[in-house]
Amino acid sequence: MFRTLLAAGLLAGLGGAAGGAPGAPAKAAKYWTDRFHTPACVWSSTGKNDFFILEPGDQATFEGREGKKAVTLVITVLDETKRIGGVETRVVEERETHDGRLVEVSRNYFAVCGPTNDVFYFGEDVDLYRNGKVESHEGSWLAEKDGARPGLFMPSRTLLGSRFYQEMAPGVAMDRVEIESDNETLKTPAGEFRECLRTKETTPLEPDANDYKIYARGVGMISDGGLLISKHANIGAGGR
Repeated sequence: MFRTLLAAGLLAGLGGAAGGAPGAPAKAAKYWTDRFHTPACVWSSTGKNDFFILEPGDQATFEGREGKKAVTLVITVLDETKRIGGVETRVVEERETHDGRLVEVSRNYFAVCGPTNDVFYFGEDVDLYRNGKVESHEGSWLAEKDGARPGLFMPSRTLLGSRFYQEMAPGVAMDRVEIESDNETLKTPAGEFRECLRTKETTPLEPDANDYKIYARGVGMISDGGLLISKHANIGAGGR
């Protein structure tokens, strides 16, 4: 996935409760929205909202450590599109290196639903590398294939406490997100950011796994787990 990114008319909050032992307080159950009303969308492969930029040339670099390895992640909005299920999507390339060695290149597909400017995720093609060669394509999926559907990646109206699926590829990719905070402050090598979103990502495919990301207004993602943004710029539509 985009490294394992609410309109009121598109996302409806869900709630519920699960019963516990006799006499014990009921424990609230969490639900994630997995159905989005998209027939009215006017799709565009270019656009943005407060927390996601889908414009060719936009590039963000992240750096950090995972264990003893130095990790660099570069995310670039390419001047390329791909048609998926009748929708023209924008290609966002993600390149990740560990200690300078390429470990993953993925091509992620996004489109903006107008006029609300909610950003939807239509899948990804993944190349995983080992010793300089592609070892597998694990995690690849496309909407409209094998029961997969587009997920809501970043709503234009970010509602605190909202929960929704970003990926909906049964058995392959089912990442879901909860907006936990809308008032985070984070210092990074690229500067200090205020009034940021913090999201928690989980997946029913790995119940014990979770990941946290932080998004800044006008920039997009600035923190991915232990990685912090070190540079953000528009390098031009033809740049990489």
